[in-house]
Amino acid sequence: MSQAFVRENDDQWLDDVSPTLNALINFLTRENNGIRVYEKNSRIENGREVHEMSNGLSYAKDHRGRWQMA
Repeated sequence: MSQAFVRENDDQWLDDVSPTLNALINFLTRENNGIRVYEKNSRIENGREVHEMSNGLSYAKDHRGRWQMA
């Protein structure tokens, strides 16, 4: 049996993703059925960096350094 079938239920959550932009992009791309997600824009909002992504959503790190939707 291939690893693809074995790992099917091995879910990763947004707040489990490493606190780097590359890790966020890789996670979002996997969640988007392999269709590449990229950063469209970034801005500072309420003292934190917010990343606007091509999937139409924005993401920022919380006070613990974990990703969340902004």
